Amino acid sequence: MIMKVYHHQPFSQNGLLNNHAIREHAQRVMEQFDVRSGQGPAASARSLSGGNQQKAIVAREIYHDPELLIAVQPTRGLDVGAIEYIHKRIVEQRDNGKAVLLVSLELDEILNISDRIAIINGGELIGIVNACDVNENQVGLMMAGVKRGETA
Repeated sequence: MIMKVYHHQPFSQNGLLNNHAIREHAQRVMEQFDVRSGQGPAASARSLSGGNQQKAIVAREIYHDPELLIAVQPTRGLDVGAIEYIHKRIVEQRDNGKAVLLVSLELDEILNISDRIAIINGGELIGIVNACDVNENQVGLMMAGVKRGETA
């Protein structure tokens, strides 16, 4: 939970970690982002389920209030509940005026939570479209390299 800020106060001073401050911070973040662990803030990330690991990563990144959130495959391999939760938190960032770059191979995910979609095929930008103006078939064709308005 403190990977980016472990060297800042209150988490450390003079090179020594403040375990109490770290646990308090982890507890707050875990509660705010519904990260579940039998051991609470003392749990190591590897002991968490896949969904809770993903929620912990999303929590760690969002908690620091970034101006740009880059989410690469944020829901890969997760159950439906965890997917919905992560989508909700990403959309909250967008709604709060933050820039969100979502990189995903899940077409449904892209169409459901994106405002604009940029499609790249073979290193070439095929097009940028508004999500509300396209359907799954159109984006799929663009992913295959067909530019908008062309026929397959």
